[in-house]
Amino acid sequence: MNEGPRSALRAAAIAVFAVGVLLMFLHPPSLSGAGGLATLIVAVLAFFLIVAWGTVGLMGLDGMSEEDFERLVRRSEELARQPDLARGATEFEVLVSDAIDRLPPDFQALLEKTPVVVSQRGAQAGAYGHYFGDTVARGYYEDRIVIYQDTLERDFGYDPELLAAQVERVLRHELAHHLGWNEAGVRDLGL
Repeated sequence: MNEGPRSALRAAAIAVFAVGVLLMFLHPPSLSGAGGLATLIVAVLAFFLIVAWGTVGLMGLDGMSEEDFERLVRRSEELARQPDLARGATEFEVLVSDAIDRLPPDFQALLEKTPVVVSQRGAQAGAYGHYFGDTVARGYYEDRIVIYQDTLERDFGYDPELLAAQVERVLRHELAHHLGWNEAGVRDLGL
């Protein structure tokens, strides 16, 4: 199915859902009898299905799979434990390393337990970097900071100094997420 009819069907489904929710609020079904109860159950199920569909649609299907991400992390951790297996650092990895070295010592200490990974999947993610985890305060999940080389070099690679500055900015941005700042808070910090 091409994009034209798919977009029209998507818009129609959203409109039907919105009208249905509006009608449920304006004229709620009576809970007396099986018909009213069945209507309520169908409406609740439809609501949850549409919200789930919308969530998956907003997340996108082009991101890095969990398996690919875990393979990247395992390889990075293996190389960190056995440096003799590692190849020489690329110029971009040196930029990331330099950005880490320019952080204040307290922030560098945080990164001793939080891997910083360089990835080539920024175009797929539509980002310069990502923080994966649940902040330093919780610690239920493993934390990761991913710096996307491809998008940073694409947008700032024409100027080596600008690229180095953006790598540092992205690192600080993702580190702020690790410290618990939400997106609006990180932007208020100027990152």
